[in-house]
Amino acid sequence: MKQKKILFPAIDLKDGQCVRLKRGDIDTATTYNDDPAAQAKAFQEARFQWLHVVDLNGAFEGKSVNGTAVDAILAATSNPVQLGGGIRTEADIEAWLDKGLARVILGTVAVRDPELVKQACRRFPGRVAVGIDAKGGKVAVEGWAETSELEAIELAKRFEGAGVAAIVYTDIDRDGILTGVNWDATIELADAVSIPVIASGGLASLADIERMLRPDAAKLEGAITGRALYDGRLDAKAALALLGKAQ
Repeated sequence: MKQKKILFPAIDLKDGQCVRLKRGDIDTATTYNDDPAAQAKAFQEARFQWLHVVDLNGAFEGKSVNGTAVDAILAATSNPVQLGGGIRTEADIEAWLDKGLARVILGTVAVRDPELVKQACRRFPGRVAVGIDAKGGKVAVEGWAETSELEAIELAKRFEGAGVAAIVYTDIDRDGILTGVNWDATIELADAVSIPVIASGGLASLADIERMLRPDAAKLEGAITGRALYDGRLDAKAALALLGKAQ
């Protein structure tokens, strides 16, 4: 039996609200729900199996900002939740995992302090993911405000054998603008490492779900969906049915 792909609905948190950005620009935020916990519950009722949460303020400020909203989300859903944004220390990681997160996503710190990530993987097996956010193939950090000279694949390879649960790969140029996932770059990354890869940025329609089910995307763990889901361009029931049939 083939590994079932996961479709992760996204809740991006800004000032306690559920928003979506375009290309990571905090000034482009569209608010979709002022009750993130209710949104988390709605996603579970729609039969999603996981939840992807980002603390956008935290990503920019380098520390947790929307902790109250995340706590409410964790109380509202029994689905496993992964969280990224502003998690920069081992104490942060431990505190969040103790609160019941399934896994944390480490982005900026994966570039700045890879040893911390490796140490966290040893301490919390299967519960640490790495977020690689790229512009033109180069890794961006600090809430996407800075672009480094580091290639996405080069960064991913640094964590081979470290016990990273997954890599969340986001093409910033496509994020929130509904132009389709950058499948070529995502699959190239997945082929370069043994770590499972989650596609993020630009998922627009059922065509992206169908693309994820092709043989060359077999190594992908799944994909994250945000704006397409909120705008009704992606029908949750149809998408989940398609993934279920492909199992």
